[in-house]
Amino acid sequence: MAKQKFNITGMTCSACSAHVEKAVNRLEGMKTASVNLLANSMTAEYDEGVLSAEDIIQAVIQSGYGASLPQGTGDKTAAPKEDGMAQELAGMKHRMVWSFVFLIPLFYISMGHMMGAPLPAFLVGHENAVAFGLTQLLLTLPIMYLNDKYYKVGFKTLWNRAPNMDSLIAVGSAAAVVYGVFAIYQMGWGLGHGDMELVAKYHMDLYFESAGMILTLITLGKFLETRSKGKTGEAISRLMDLAPKTAHVLRGGVEAEIPVEEVQVGDWVVVRPGQSIPVDGVIVEGQSAVDESALTGESLPVDKGPGDKVAAASINKSGSFIFEASRVGEDTTLAQMIRLVEEASASKAPIAKLADKVSGIFVPVVMGIALVAAIAWLITGHSATQALTAGVAVLVISCPCALGLATPVAIMVGTGKGAENGILIKSAEALETLHTIDTVVLDKTGTLTQGRPVVTDIIPAPGNSEDGLLCTAFCLEGPSEHPLATAIVEEAERRNIPVTSVGGFTAVHGRGVRASIGSNICFGGNRAMVEEAGIAPGPLAVKADELAAQGKTPLYFGDETEKKLLGVIAVADTPKPSSKDAVAAFRELGLEVVMLTGDNRRTAEAIGRELGVTSVLAEVLPQDKERKIASLQAEGKKVAMVGDGINDAPALARAEVGLAIGAGTDVAIESADIVLMKSDLLDVAAAVELSRATIRNIKQNLFWAFFYNSLGIPLAAGVFYYALHWQLNPMFAAAAMSLSSVTVVTNALRLRFFKSKFRSDTPAAPACNGTCPLELKDKPNQGGNKTMNKTMKIEGMMCAHCTGRVEKALSAIDGVSAVEMSLEGKSATLTLSKDVDNQVLTDAVTEAGYEVVYVQ
Repeated sequence: MAKQKFNITGMTCSACSAHVEKAVNRLEGMKTASVNLLANSMTAEYDEGVLSAEDIIQAVIQSGYGASLPQGTGDKTAAPKEDGMAQELAGMKHRMVWSFVFLIPLFYISMGHMMGAPLPAFLVGHENAVAFGLTQLLLTLPIMYLNDKYYKVGFKTLWNRAPNMDSLIAVGSAAAVVYGVFAIYQMGWGLGHGDMELVAKYHMDLYFESAGMILTLITLGKFLETRSKGKTGEAISRLMDLAPKTAHVLRGGVEAEIPVEEVQVGDWVVVRPGQSIPVDGVIVEGQSAVDESALTGESLPVDKGPGDKVAAASINKSGSFIFEASRVGEDTTLAQMIRLVEEASASKAPIAKLADKVSGIFVPVVMGIALVAAIAWLITGHSATQALTAGVAVLVISCPCALGLATPVAIMVGTGKGAENGILIKSAEALETLHTIDTVVLDKTGTLTQGRPVVTDIIPAPGNSEDGLLCTAFCLEGPSEHPLATAIVEEAERRNIPVTSVGGFTAVHGRGVRASIGSNICFGGNRAMVEEAGIAPGPLAVKADELAAQGKTPLYFGDETEKKLLGVIAVADTPKPSSKDAVAAFRELGLEVVMLTGDNRRTAEAIGRELGVTSVLAEVLPQDKERKIASLQAEGKKVAMVGDGINDAPALARAEVGLAIGAGTDVAIESADIVLMKSDLLDVAAAVELSRATIRNIKQNLFWAFFYNSLGIPLAAGVFYYALHWQLNPMFAAAAMSLSSVTVVTNALRLRFFKSKFRSDTPAAPACNGTCPLELKDKPNQGGNKTMNKTMKIEGMMCAHCTGRVEKALSAIDGVSAVEMSLEGKSATLTLSKDVDNQVLTDAVTEAGYEVVYVQ
């Protein structure tokens, strides 16, 4: 299956888009085609073996519209789009201004004498009736010529039996002009034959000013509508503008400024304070605070250092740094955001498809109503003037502009506003469905919690201190690769706890670690390890049980040689700062909150109690999460699943709406309907609120569009004429129709001021939280001498075993007192007690089977 985007020309209303979709969808080999009226585009998915792009273009042309393939892709299309909108507005403005230039004297001549305004002598009186009519015709013809688009498109679609809004305008205004020409001939006949009664009958029976007014007012309405629609994509335009056009790249040791399109994956890019980041990458040198508000909506800068990821369109606020490009061109986070929002704007919500169906049959029905109204006036003995007035007014006021704009404008503004706040909505259907959900299912690890363990409690045994206990734990857990060990190491480093070397390190599977510190054998692990050592846990066991009941993991540390416990350190995956507020926000929105996790029940329930989640589904395997979602749906619940988007993918797909919550560029775009650019659950509440606001706006628009037509058509047809003597003149019908479209677009634009009451004002967690092992800092050694640091960039490491081998090789070198490995950053940070030659370090890593990119 191929997926291709097409540019469509000639569409003016939802009846147009509905007809194009119908014409293309009935082609053999076409899976689906979706037309975006606002963007004048169509996205088609089809079988390349059966259909070609040229076949699709021909089908559109045969249906009465123009079609072509886009000239460019990605960011390069931004400028042409803006230029196209500017050219369209300029053309409309030109037509509108000159239409008014001719309309004003036309209106004066036709209506001025009714208000007592003087007319030239050659236009006054029945004897000058033909001159009076011809002058109006000559002023009307330029207006018709300036707005000939309505006739070209309108009659072409009418010929193809797919009448649209332009058909209504073309038939209505043409009927008024044709009748006016007929009246001129009648007056000429009367003057030639001395039948002044006939002249008097048709003297004021001219409708040239109605035709001119209809065309001018509709062009004015279209101009205002197009100018308003241009504002709907401002969020995306601002994102496009943020991306720099050039990048400073290091090649061959020389810095060169090149166009951003020429940056390649693997290039080293230099970014200085105040500059925008041109592509996505990973920092290899330097530190800074980066403003990511354009991508994530986070107002405060985020600290970045070596190994941290940066994204295109972010702004470097303070220090300089060098990063390695990992994603360029259309693969950057910015390009993905733009593509997602464009696709969401092009897609149709179910409520929009309803409006399309109505619009598809609305125009022919209206033309039938106009014909019936005109005939009804004639057969009831009224003049042809009144019959024509009724028919033309019905045609003009029924133009379904407002109906066609009601949904797509609101969808475009809503998705754009979401992107501005770091909420990427992949489809209009997801945006609509989100407002119907009544249950939010939350993954625990990485969603409600930080996703990594940290030290929460340090309880030393009597006679010991916190720092002393932590020092022993640091020494024991330093060589371990276990995540719980990492938490202890990070806490010790944060407190600048000194570390000494250990001997005979052993990891006991399912128990803990054991090693010799000095002449004593010490251990760290679970309760079983304490019992194996023959040590009575005493009062510390009670404390450990209390910690376990809180969902924490207690680790015992003791001295086997002296048969005594040194203390207990509790480690846990703690909730994110905003999780409790987010749960409260869901309840305020009337949503039931469910936690779904594979963690043990005691830990899960402890987290649930802390955050206020009463419904906890624990010990659920990843493959069973989808079944749990299905069982909730079987109970009649509308479910939104929030997860990390990777191991939760089946559950995200099963839920009515899947929301992937992640950090910046790590979002799981493929596995969710909505992507949240920050690790902040409050964004889920904001997304629900945005969905509700958008759907409320759409319903308001549809109500006014339907209400306007349901009231306007009978009024124009003269249904109220006998009772109240009300009948709508075609001029006022044109003004009302244009005003309705502008009203709908303006109402949709109110969404631009949307601001969720649940948005978090707290700063995002810094990249390293002050404990990141990649943070370069000097550590004191036992001798008290100042140590040196070196960083190595290493390629080829794929897992923890790889980093273990590299760490072992480097640790064996004389002068290397400590090695900190980063698999994600593909780097090693060395603490040296004396200077070690870079070649020695490189040779050690190469012999271990890996490639050194640089040492600094």
